[in-house]
Amino acid sequence: EYEWIDGTMAALQRDFLPADLEPELRGAGFDACITVQARQTLEETRWLLELADRHPFIAGVVGWVDLQAPDLRAQLEPLRERPKLVGLRHVVQAEPDPRFLLRPQFLRGAATLRDLGLAYDILIYPRHLPVAVEFAQRLEGHRLVLDHLGKPDVRGGEIQEWRRHLRALAGCGHVMAKLSGLVTEADWRAWTPEQIRPYLDVAFECFGYERLMIGSDWPVCTVAADYGRTMRVVSDYLRGRPPQEQDAVLGGNAAQLWRLGEKEKQA
Repeated sequence: EYEWIDGTMAALQRDFLPADLEPELRGAGFDACITVQARQTLEETRWLLELADRHPFIAGVVGWVDLQAPDLRAQLEPLRERPKLVGLRHVVQAEPDPRFLLRPQFLRGAATLRDLGLAYDILIYPRHLPVAVEFAQRLEGHRLVLDHLGKPDVRGGEIQEWRRHLRALAGCGHVMAKLSGLVTEADWRAWTPEQIRPYLDVAFECFGYERLMIGSDWPVCTVAADYGRTMRVVSDYLRGRPPQEQDAVLGGNAAQLWRLGEKEKQA
């Protein structure tokens, strides 16, 4: 049903549900996950929250609400009662306006999330990074997450301009980044961990281990690698680093960012 799933993505042309993920998750040594929206509808957000309620290993949901809606707070009120709602995301990478993040009504909506204690995931391409810097500067103190490191061109080997803009975004201390989605930005059939390591090097150089977290981008990653192999790209990279750095990137930072457990304690 998704327009972007074409014939080259046959692996995605089926349903993916919690029962498909749980054995993959356990097999890779992870206890829990955050599920993130794909369709920009309130119905999907409610459905993801229902799945999270039924499956304890889904620790949180990053959903979607129209941040430009004049009745945004009213739409968010019933969702805020759901303790597993931890943040929201908009598929900005698909917007024709390259400065979409800076639209006044979108900025107002994002600021509302900040006021309500909800994080925001930034889903963009490298060309949007300069705008994302300005977006982050206007939302000082907001918990922001860059998805997929801004989708660098691993396949083409471009790194210099992406590094420069990523460093600028990392200069905003309230922004974190997910080490996810990199295998799908490489050659799906021929990528190697060695090709991805330089991009991880840049991520650690810019953000430090304190503001990075592992991610899978499952099930989209399956066009290039299964869940286990995708996660090993980062876990293998971390070998040899101090245990505190490994613990932070492999789960601790995510738990802190999403404030997992805090809402349950308050409820």
